[in-house]
Amino acid sequence: MKYEELIENMTPQIHQSLKRAIELGKWPSGQKLSTEQRDTCMRAVIAYDEKHLPQDQRTGFIDRTRKDGAQHGADPLEPEVLKILNTH
Repeated sequence: MKYEELIENMTPQIHQSLKRAIELGKWPSGQKLSTEQRDTCMRAVIAYDEKHLPQDQRTGFIDRTRKDGAQHGADPLEPEVLKILNTH
């Protein structure tokens, strides 16, 4: 089974279980997650979130909306315009 198929077939219960394992640093059995397992779980959770959840419910979402509806700061994914000044 391919990685994409695994993410597609992941249930909400498995998703929650992976998130919990990441939070605690161990599996439900009490066995500690290795660095590789933690990284793999994090990638799976993020991929699941991207595919199945609205943006404001995804892992790592930062609400940049002020009370008046305006945005705080710049969007970090927005390209920046660079000005090159020729001082010759």
